[in-house]
Amino acid sequence: MHLLSSARVKAGESVLVHGASGGVGLAACQISRAYGLKVLGTAGTEEGQKIVLQNGAHEVFNHREVNYIDKIKKYVGEKGIDVIIEMLANVNLSKDLSLLSHRGRVIVVGNRGTIEINPRDTMAKESSIIGVTLFSSTKEEFQQYAAALQAGMEIGWLKPVIGSQYPLEKVAEAHKDIIHGSGATGKMILLL
Repeated sequence: MHLLSSARVKAGESVLVHGASGGVGLAACQISRAYGLKVLGTAGTEEGQKIVLQNGAHEVFNHREVNYIDKIKKYVGEKGIDVIIEMLANVNLSKDLSLLSHRGRVIVVGNRGTIEINPRDTMAKESSIIGVTLFSSTKEEFQQYAAALQAGMEIGWLKPVIGSQYPLEKVAEAHKDIIHGSGATGKMILLL
């Protein structure tokens, strides 16, 4: 909810969820679809692509293919994408800017390093780069998001997808798999 409110989305707009097969990405696809958005996703495995389509995406692209950005551009045409939810900004942000529509927004959710971008890429389209973190939400905002997510689960448009499960004593292995793994499918959980 926080991601989409930060992006000021409107029904009918397009959203690209990078890394859509992970827990946050799948939730973003489901919520975006419930909001009436045209949902595109990326995933790096065939299994990931299938699960993204099953969770609200209208179309999915393999971000491991060299020309996947060209395929996205061809799919969306000249208009571009209104909102991009970015899980790995240090890899994708520069490419994201080339995909945006006029006044498009990149919502940075994840990042693992630095990247060089050309600010002119934001100027021509009057686009925005917005960083978000749930931890900066006020108590009232957090309660609103929690209530909306709970309602989504109760009526069925939000269905959490469980991925890898680790016993608590293997937390170091879980962390290593998140950082160095080849891609996520669903939300990783620790078992007590």
